[in-house]
Amino acid sequence: MKNFLHSTFNQFRLLNRPARLFLLALFLDGLLFAGWNLFFNLYMIDAGYSRDFLGLVNAAPSLSALLLGVPMGLLSDRMGRKRAMIAGFAMANFAIITMILGRSEGVILAGALLLGVTSQLYVLSQAPFMMKTSDDKSRDVLFSLSYGMFPLASTAGNFLAGYLPGLFTRWFHLATSITAYQTVLFFSVMTSFLVLVPIAFIHEPKKALIEDKPGFIQPKTSVWKVLVRPLTMKLAIPNLIIGLGAATLVPYFNVFYAERFKMGDASLGILFSLGSLLTGIGCVIGPRLVGNLGGKVRTVVLGQGASLVFLLMIGFSPWAWLSIIGFLARGALMNMVAPLFDAFALEQSHEAEHGAVNSIRNLAWNVGWVVGPYISGVVQQRSGFSPLFVSTAILYGLGISLTWIFFRPRTIQEPLPAPVLDEVSNEGNAR
Repeated sequence: MKNFLHSTFNQFRLLNRPARLFLLALFLDGLLFAGWNLFFNLYMIDAGYSRDFLGLVNAAPSLSALLLGVPMGLLSDRMGRKRAMIAGFAMANFAIITMILGRSEGVILAGALLLGVTSQLYVLSQAPFMMKTSDDKSRDVLFSLSYGMFPLASTAGNFLAGYLPGLFTRWFHLATSITAYQTVLFFSVMTSFLVLVPIAFIHEPKKALIEDKPGFIQPKTSVWKVLVRPLTMKLAIPNLIIGLGAATLVPYFNVFYAERFKMGDASLGILFSLGSLLTGIGCVIGPRLVGNLGGKVRTVVLGQGASLVFLLMIGFSPWAWLSIIGFLARGALMNMVAPLFDAFALEQSHEAEHGAVNSIRNLAWNVGWVVGPYISGVVQQRSGFSPLFVSTAILYGLGISLTWIFFRPRTIQEPLPAPVLDEVSNEGNAR
């Protein structure tokens, strides 16, 4: 552990000040927002809402993100990454507050739809910001630390959040678990506004380090032409398939363990805390594996492929301890390689297209999340979790296979595609 912390600190030192402040914001996000991720599903079930409606609420953010994700990515291009992150995060938190305080299904659903749109403005600004504030030497480190920082912080956040319902019940003499969960959710969201403090101190670079040339003017991108490019479709299709598999199962792991193995709030907090810790460690270690395993794509495919065994172990083990081992290993393997593929995807396009490419990949991911949570709620209501583990494993396997087919290492590297521009006059760029 000492060597791991020392290595992580050395990696952190490679980064510039904007990147460090951004990682601090992600750390606060993971620490303070853990209560929401841990207890929202349980709150909805205890409050008497049906599994079908819970699936609809979990799907609603992805539906609005699907419809408006690309415009949010373009809005981020126009606003600048810092302002877009601040606006998106703040508005997303107000949408969540609406969901917590709302009583009618219509109000909760409206809050969920608003959450999907506004959170896209925050999330879609992150990868282009990291590309802009990093160079070839620090990019893999920054992307991996960005993925690792949230779960590492969630280690402490989930552990503490697991004790908050009981603590608030004693402090405020709360009568029901519904009120306790609601109080924890509200507390998590209100304290998470602190995330905006380090973002506010970021001085956003005027131009990307990879385009650090005098007189460089960022061209205007045609989203439609980027979308229909074969390379973009290859980057998006695995996201769509894996996203559908994840959407039917991952949001409900807390419900699965609460029902299958009768885990209490504190035990769930500890479990998800350990999962976050191993995921965070895996994300930090990920860049080191790239050279040893033969590049980003090979590392991604091997890591995600190995996770399938542990996914099935979670769902079909008769013993809680073995299922927990599967949960911890699956999360670490699947997530440790995700930032590597995100960096790889943006490296395949010019900076002018980063917002569009990132938006399209997120749009593909959200297609699965539009239908997946609702389908999952229906299946849970009628058949339990077993069919969901099987279908998720099949979808993951298909997505991983396509990633390898599309991007397996070749001896001859294809040239980076030229940016796809709108057909506009070039007079303003002439010098």
